[in-house]
Amino acid sequence: MKRHFGFIIALLAIQNDLFAAEAGMPQLDPKYWASQAFWLILVFTILYISIAKFYLPKIKNNLDNRENKIKDDLDDANKFKELSENKFKEYEKILENAKKEVIKIQIESKNKLDKDIKTKKETVEKEIEKEIIKAQKEISDLKKNSISDIQKISENIASNIIESISGDKLNESSIKAVVEDVSKKNLGKYL
Repeated sequence: MKRHFGFIIALLAIQNDLFAAEAGMPQLDPKYWASQAFWLILVFTILYISIAKFYLPKIKNNLDNRENKIKDDLDDANKFKELSENKFKEYEKILENAKKEVIKIQIESKNKLDKDIKTKKETVEKEIEKEIIKAQKEISDLKKNSISDIQKISENIASNIIESISGDKLNESSIKAVVEDVSKKNLGKYL
């Protein structure tokens, strides 16, 4: 559609002599074409040389510098990434070793405490055993002493009772023999 529209405009322009110099456009007059071509070539040559020799090298240099800077930054970023990954691996290794060390210290401490507790327990048990033996000896001594004391008291009571009832005083050896005989028979029941 645009082609058809452009073609129609071109046909109308040719029919109405719009391209001719008579219509008021001197640049379309063939007698000025040589000077226009000269100035066109001169201006574009100067423009081309100035762009090619002055501006393009600066632009290319800036683009190269930017590209080199980006490459250097990417290389630095990769180096830092590798360095950070290595540091992270070292950190994980140190952390793992620290965990192992903590577990080892805990086990050693537990074993040491268990050993100390066992030693103290054995010491306390030995002391308790000594105290029990000492108490049993004291009880045994008290039983022996109390039996003889009980026999003496029993002899005195028996002799006083017999003397009070009969009015006669009995032989102390016979009272002693009777009390010993009775205490031997009944002693096992109470002690």
